[in-house]
Amino acid sequence: MKYRTESRLSMLEQDKSADSGQQGKLLAAIDLGSNSFHIVVARVADGELKPIDVMSEKVQLGAGLDEHSHLSEEAQQRGLECLARFAQRVADLPRSAIRIVGTNALREAKNRDVFILRAQQILGKPIEVIAGREEARLVYLGVAHTLSDDNDRRLVVDIGGGSTEFIIGSRFEPQKLESLHMGCVSYTQRFFADGKIASDALNRARTAAARELLSIRRDYRRLSWQSTIGSSGTAKAIRQACLSMGFGDQITHKGLTALKERLIEFGHADKIEIEGIKPARRAVLPSGVAIMLAIFESLGIEAMDYSEGALREGLLYDMAGRLRHEDVRERTIKALKKRYHVDAGQSQRIEATALYLLAQARQAWGLEDTEYHDMLSWAARTHEIGLTIAHTQFHKHSAYLLQHSDLPGFTNTEQQLLAFLARGHRRKFPKDEFKLLPEDRQSAYRKLCILLRLAVVLHRSRSGARLPGIHLKVDEKSLNLSFPAGWLEHHPLTRADLENEAEYLRAISFELQIH
Repeated sequence: MKYRTESRLSMLEQDKSADSGQQGKLLAAIDLGSNSFHIVVARVADGELKPIDVMSEKVQLGAGLDEHSHLSEEAQQRGLECLARFAQRVADLPRSAIRIVGTNALREAKNRDVFILRAQQILGKPIEVIAGREEARLVYLGVAHTLSDDNDRRLVVDIGGGSTEFIIGSRFEPQKLESLHMGCVSYTQRFFADGKIASDALNRARTAAARELLSIRRDYRRLSWQSTIGSSGTAKAIRQACLSMGFGDQITHKGLTALKERLIEFGHADKIEIEGIKPARRAVLPSGVAIMLAIFESLGIEAMDYSEGALREGLLYDMAGRLRHEDVRERTIKALKKRYHVDAGQSQRIEATALYLLAQARQAWGLEDTEYHDMLSWAARTHEIGLTIAHTQFHKHSAYLLQHSDLPGFTNTEQQLLAFLARGHRRKFPKDEFKLLPEDRQSAYRKLCILLRLAVVLHRSRSGARLPGIHLKVDEKSLNLSFPAGWLEHHPLTRADLENEAEYLRAISFELQIH
């Protein structure tokens, strides 16, 4: 069996704990990395996460990317076979207790939707592809929870299969996040595809990494830090190699240089014999060492410690925070509103009305999941951020900013859905953007968009005056909006806007009736 399992509780003990209901909620995080797939199952107890099972498998999804950035069928099959095993482990967990994220290989793959659809059929849960800086944020969160709670500023480095994340932060707050396109799998394909380990290949790989680092070198060295932490498999393997060679349990430049020379002596990845280095890690070790050397030299690092925390642990802590209503996405939305000078009063009015309409439509339209409440709320608060750029077609500017900005806590899909709601909140319904949404979200988000549109129309005057009691009845293709007797006669602009909105909705086969 290729995968590794670390049991903190026997299966019998798990069953007893689950039956008792006294040990807290189980959470699972699955990380679809470019080199390895990981799963962690943990129990939330007394405000702490206690890991139960940790499994990982070297899938090397990133190695399956061809020159056109398409995932090969062979690489997809490796991933799907691994996920079938993971699916058995989480089969009894509620879908809401599981998060699955894809990183660089799925960010790069042009045919990722094909793999994701097949994977979701196995797992029964949506897969979220996260941006590089969101990956960095989650890595830092996972590492920070393994370290002492002091005020020192630290640099965290995570060399993955296709990207490397760099985070400067203090305690649990990241202050600087970057993700660079270099990783142990991609660099192995580029510089060590035949398995041979030569001095010139190592130097070329190190130089290529140093070039990537030029984009962050000045800013990072200017900020400075008191300690450096490495996470994930490459840092773990390098630390183990340095330890077995007698250089202590830290990664140092001296140890890295000695390891580089040792690898050259081996001459080929198949011949690497270093205590503690598993066969599956040998092929990507030379590229990992080259990248790490470039990082040490470019950023002036003297020594690096290792942390067991990484992306998957960060996912768990992020999930646990959402259970306690400490959702980083709320902070992100507040920061967006401040950055783009959103009219707070207007956004609050539209949010309140949109959620009021949702409360009346949620059961009939199947919008009872908290996701829909949250996404409609966030869209209502940010749909006008594009006004900072220009009033003309500001809904398009809002959509662009929501989709292409770094929004901590949000996945790529969530940003796409938010952007769609902002883009569609006025004028013609955006049919082209609608077709690009995941198929399983299209129906729900078209309905959410309709609710947002109605809230915007009802608050066109931007007045602080309260709306009357409005009653909404819906079925699959129609809406009936009722006002108190005589109210519409005294508000002719609102009536005209709603009649105009009825024309827009008729174009997408929805009937809006106004009484």
